Amino acid sequence: MTTQIHFTKMHGLGNDFVVLDTITQNFKPEPQLIRRIADRNFGIGCDQVLIVEPPADPHLDFNYRIFNADGKEAAQCGNGARCFGRYVYERGLTGKKTLEIGTVSGKMTIDISDLSCIQVDMGPPIFSPKLIPLNIKAVSKLPKQGCYKIQLLGNHRDVVILSMGNPHCVISVPATTEAAVHEVGKALQKHPAFPKGVNVSFVQVLARNHIKCRVYERGVGETLACGTGACASVVAGILHNELNPEVKVDMSGGGLTVKWVPEGPVLLSGPAVAVFHGQFSIHIQDAF
Repeated sequence: MTTQIHFTKMHGLGNDFVVLDTITQNFKPEPQLIRRIADRNFGIGCDQVLIVEPPADPHLDFNYRIFNADGKEAAQCGNGARCFGRYVYERGLTGKKTLEIGTVSGKMTIDISDLSCIQVDMGPPIFSPKLIPLNIKAVSKLPKQGCYKIQLLGNHRDVVILSMGNPHCVISVPATTEAAVHEVGKALQKHPAFPKGVNVSFVQVLARNHIKCRVYERGVGETLACGTGACASVVAGILHNELNPEVKVDMSGGGLTVKWVPEGPVLLSGPAVAVFHGQFSIHIQDAF
């Protein structure tokens, strides 16, 4: 028996997604099937697969699930959230312009009143080691909030560690073009400080309202853009008194805007683009 599954290929600054819903069709996100969908040679190809589900909480509009290309479920994705908002609106699943959605990491708000620049309320940054999660025995705490010293590849580095719904380690670099993104990012996935892996941001400050950023995402590798990585990078810069409350973030795929006032939520704004619609067939054994 085969089933036709309809999807939309989308991206936020080149951070690309396969988006599908389980409201109008039956789909079970098994890890093996997610990996095959995400495969760029033998599948559709994407960084993450995004699933639209009916809300578990009647006060919310939808449930939002994210699966990395390795098949593992992630707790948050800012670029994906913007694509999620545009998808449900343009596919006629909602007529609302402000959406309250549930995720593994909690509730988030998406403002789609301007489809050319969608804003997501990412909630406040999380610094609790238990919630990140962070093994504090594997790092040395520094005086400023979220700041640590970590041993990495034979050197000690000052970093900022926090969660934006998923764990982030932010590293300041003189130039993002010269950052050892793959080497350092891959090494940190196995570091004892991060029991569930970590997204790693490499940040170059250009001005108080402008940074460059490259991100190695756990379960994916380096992506053209990472919304939560942009948020974490701006939070880190503000904590170090290097950035203003509103910052333009240049990533390989384009620019995002991040706003944050300490103690408040982080607001992420940027584009979300639908590339094409398609369908694939799956057997009950999960091949397509």
